[in-house]
Amino acid sequence: MERRTFLAATGATLLSAPALSQGAAARTLKFVPQANLANFDPIWGTQYVVRNAAAAVWDTLYGIDDQLVPQPQMVEGETMSADGLVWDFRLRPGLLFHDGAPVLAKDVVASITRWMPRDPMGQMISAIQDELVAVDDRHFRWKLKRPYPKLKYALGKTATPCCFIMPERIAAGTGSTTMITEYVGSGPMTFERGEWVPGAKAVFKKFDRYVPREGTASWMAGPKRILVDRLEWVVMPDPATAAAALQNGEVDWWESPISDLIPLMRRNRNVAVDIADPLGNIGSFRMNHLHPPFNNKKVRQAVLTALSQEDYMRALVGDDTNLWSVLGGYFTPGTSGYTEAGGEALKAKNLARGRQLLAESGYANEPVICLVAQDQPLTKAMGDVTADLLRRLGMNVDFVATDWGTVGQRRAMRNPPGQGGWSMFHTWHAGADTVNPAAYNALRANGEQAWFGWPSIPAVEAGVTEWFDAPNEDAEKIAMDKINREAVENVVYAPTGFFKSYQAWRRNVTGIQKGPLPFFWGVAKS
Repeated sequence: MERRTFLAATGATLLSAPALSQGAAARTLKFVPQANLANFDPIWGTQYVVRNAAAAVWDTLYGIDDQLVPQPQMVEGETMSADGLVWDFRLRPGLLFHDGAPVLAKDVVASITRWMPRDPMGQMISAIQDELVAVDDRHFRWKLKRPYPKLKYALGKTATPCCFIMPERIAAGTGSTTMITEYVGSGPMTFERGEWVPGAKAVFKKFDRYVPREGTASWMAGPKRILVDRLEWVVMPDPATAAAALQNGEVDWWESPISDLIPLMRRNRNVAVDIADPLGNIGSFRMNHLHPPFNNKKVRQAVLTALSQEDYMRALVGDDTNLWSVLGGYFTPGTSGYTEAGGEALKAKNLARGRQLLAESGYANEPVICLVAQDQPLTKAMGDVTADLLRRLGMNVDFVATDWGTVGQRRAMRNPPGQGGWSMFHTWHAGADTVNPAAYNALRANGEQAWFGWPSIPAVEAGVTEWFDAPNEDAEKIAMDKINREAVENVVYAPTGFFKSYQAWRRNVTGIQKGPLPFFWGVAKS
């Protein structure tokens, strides 16, 4: 018998416990997220932990389902002109913000306008936009200078930053370069700012006036019905602490348990364990292309050549090779677009050749400032492998042990490494975001508009353009082969391998979906 059940049972012999307390416990879902929610602006940055929380608080115009198809979400419907240049959208009736104000077309226009400069697909749309206007309260129109067939996908994708809809006064008042400080959402849960303790807890409550869509929930699409009253995010950076809390019933759902603890949890009959997302993840060694040493292509190639994906994956996931594989490409393995064109260097582990390339590069012993988040098991494990790799390669390693929130803030800085900047950091990219170039922020190489590290590689961008312009799947595949070859040759970033991760939950919790993020709608607790 569990400790809390035992106490309730013994207490009943002395004084009957109020039914309210039992019901309240069942209506509160306690969730251990992958990391601390250090900030809460889903447009300003690209951290998955922020996106995951934001998906409960803000809604999107379209939602990607588990087949990676965009479905109408806040939008009731849309029409497109025959030439593909004019899109007319109509919002569903009855949509409300958490302050009780109706969601209007002007709010949508302001939200899209704030999102576009921060997102690669948004930047592409902005470059061909003629006009985006609110026609009336429920109707907005988007005029383009050339067709953009993937417009609905851009508005519904799970890749960060998602196009979340917020009030006009917030979206227009802060712009895209300043973080928001008011968290009025349009989604199925409210954010309880007064209970937010960064590093410890975040609280969300069911928004009773949310109007779900009809149909079946599938990832970000369909009815987002919240079946609990309260969602508590309990931050537990120590995996052993989180595992004990889950087994003891102190928490209900753990987003990212480490592989070493999976056998222990499987032996607990009250705990369920499963793969979180069949599409998996791609580990990333992300380099700063603006400053030495990684502004030198040969230095990047030296790292890529010496790097052993197997070393990273065994440190990250363990010895179960059903959970990981070595990559010869940048796209999601097992999907139609996966390619290993030009990918020989990704699979090579040649330390001697890496040292030769480093010598040829003229590397002058510049410090390599490695930002390594210690509160993220994934980044911590990769960081330890990297420190050893770079030292064996002959590089001067400055290992900065920090937390994921700090990495998220510091990686946005373009200062030289010696002036508060950075040289590299680790992260990972969900397989749902890397199936093709559409939402693959980390593979873009368009300089100042690129993701952190700001690679500028015209050949990669030319391949991306060819993919977007491709008339059929065969042409898309040719473009993806080109992107892969150029990304490897120029080292946009260094993949550290493909892996699948687990999630774990108490068996009295039902409705958990597999996917690239935790979906809280449809989840119930008995």
